[in-house]
Amino acid sequence: MNSPLPSCPRCGAALDEGAFNQPDLVHCPTCGDRLQIEIFPALFRPTTRGHAGDAVMVEGESSCFYHPQKKAVVPCDACGRFLCALCDCELHGEHFCPACLEVGRQKGRIKRLENQRTLYDAIALSLSILPLLVFYFTVITAPIALYMVIRYWNAPLSMVHRTRIRLVLAGLISTAQIVGWAVGAYFIFSRIKPHG
Repeated sequence: MNSPLPSCPRCGAALDEGAFNQPDLVHCPTCGDRLQIEIFPALFRPTTRGHAGDAVMVEGESSCFYHPQKKAVVPCDACGRFLCALCDCELHGEHFCPACLEVGRQKGRIKRLENQRTLYDAIALSLSILPLLVFYFTVITAPIALYMVIRYWNAPLSMVHRTRIRLVLAGLISTAQIVGWAVGAYFIFSRIKPHG
């Protein structure tokens, strides 16, 4: 079974499979409320992958909400609509229909759905290279770039494959700038002679 069993709407107790698709009302084993529960057979069918969608072949089987001619293989975890293999969008073990996936992306309801990332490696490289045009800014931007290299070294990179070369370059350039400022400050302060 790929979905949790329905529960009693009154007390929330899980219901036994024997209570489903009965011609008469049945009693909830916990609160005794009388219920009649109709379940499509697709709820109990194991999820199949790799098919582009099968035609409905058996009377009484559920069909896909979006493709009535296709057999449903899994319900959407967000709205409960039955989906064929073509419409099933699996994300971290959960199944979503295309509409729920799009709404989740737009409204941020699906927290694990990433459609953008901050490119910290590009920011760090920019902070280390662009201020070279006006060298005095590097006294501020070089430590910030080095901090970003260290802080975001293990952060996910781009959605597409990228290496850490930008972080390495940003670290080397910003370290060279910091060393340059330290050497410059040493020579400036070593030339100042104390008045005695």
